[in-house]
Amino acid sequence: MKILITGIAGFIGYHLASVLSERGDEIIGLDNINDYYDVSIKFGRLNNLGFTESDLAYNCIIRSHKYSKLSFIKLNLEDKKNLDQLFLKESFDKVINLAAQAGVRYSLENPQAYIDSNIIGFTNILECCRNYSIKHLTYASSSSVYGLNEKQPFSTKDNVDHPLSLYAASKKSNELMAHTYSHLFNIPTTGLRFFTVYGPWGRPDMALFLFTKAILNNEPISVYNFGKMQRDFTYIADIIEGIVQVNDHPPSGNKNWDPQNPDPSTSFAPYKLYNIGNSKPVELSYFIETIEKELGKRAIKNLLPLQAGDVPSTFADVSDLMADFNFKPETSVETGIKHFIDWYKSFYQIT
Repeated sequence: MKILITGIAGFIGYHLASVLSERGDEIIGLDNINDYYDVSIKFGRLNNLGFTESDLAYNCIIRSHKYSKLSFIKLNLEDKKNLDQLFLKESFDKVINLAAQAGVRYSLENPQAYIDSNIIGFTNILECCRNYSIKHLTYASSSSVYGLNEKQPFSTKDNVDHPLSLYAASKKSNELMAHTYSHLFNIPTTGLRFFTVYGPWGRPDMALFLFTKAILNNEPISVYNFGKMQRDFTYIADIIEGIVQVNDHPPSGNKNWDPQNPDPSTSFAPYKLYNIGNSKPVELSYFIETIEKELGKRAIKNLLPLQAGDVPSTFADVSDLMADFNFKPETSVETGIKHFIDWYKSFYQIT
């Protein structure tokens, strides 16, 4: 199988490309390397995959110095013409779309970035999948789609029509768009709702990274919902295992789907949604305590109310993942935080 991974310079894309390259898959990774956060981390990830920053010219495919079957192209998903040419030239079997404008809070400041990347870019991916007979599209959704839903644990069978941010709305839109293409053009699509992913090489705008940096620098941290926030923190290795399992098994359609009692997570069409979460919500205050323990330093806490666009709690129902793949995330936050902090100290050369 020849696989296109979009967002390869991102947190999840980098780890996925490493794992699939190690097992011998032929991969082309795509990324526009935008400056939403510190690009030195993105270049660090790409360097670990065998790419040199000076070689990364726009719309040029370069080969990895580390993996014989891994290549990279710098490209925007919104660049329909060159994206189409890439699909025409490379004859992909599968696509894993992880490229997106991330961040709930940033969507309040720069909504256009989410329309461009998450809606227009995703439309271009769908069109290419349609026109070039892609055997399976796996794409990143988010736990943020659950929005105002307070029924927990969050199930893919729940209604998700009340998002709280444009980011969440864009991910919900991706799911709807994917179903349409699965229905009309028989393209197998699988959406993965990720729950608060963390671990080595994580994003600098995420809580674990922000807290670790601030505590080490003796700076205050912003603790929203007065530390009572609960998140289903999910370690990166568990997320990658879930993506690999799903990507290897395209949906074929549910012959028993009932249009009188429709299950949102499946369809007559070859379409499926999964949650990938640890199924063990952790209170933010405990998460911070675990970081403090690992660093051997106390945090200076600035206690704040819940922010606009945020939800007080997330909790994944992964019963479908268990039923279909006999898999569920298991890594504890204690283990995951230790691995992250070990990486952080190494990357920033902190002794």
